[in-house]
Amino acid sequence: MKIKINWDALGIVASVACAIHCALLPLFLSSLPLFGVNIIENIHFEYFMIGLAFILGTYALYHGFKKHHHSWWPVILFTAGILLLILKVNFHQLEWVLLIPSVGCIVVAHFLNFRLCRKHDHAHSDDCSH
Repeated sequence: MKIKINWDALGIVASVACAIHCALLPLFLSSLPLFGVNIIENIHFEYFMIGLAFILGTYALYHGFKKHHHSWWPVILFTAGILLLILKVNFHQLEWVLLIPSVGCIVVAHFLNFRLCRKHDHAHSDDCSH
């Protein structure tokens, strides 16, 4: 039996996991530095999470764009979300201001991609190359 991965759902889960990490982890794990573990403000971990969201999202959106809907809106929203995440990491004073719109853009991009893929389901126009 062939297992099919829903890349949009996986992208949404990764984005929400990132939001949970950014919002809740500092509240619950503020004592970790006492034990020598600093995952809360670890720049490498932050960029790893952004990179993971970028890789999953790019694959899901590319597949949806190329094979199904040919709409740029999910790509534009996703790009805006990733750029806002990078800004969030680099400008700590704006972290809470940038977190919600960045994750919101990424989640909406995946949801829109998912909906457009289901709506079009290989309904291509004459200019489609596949």
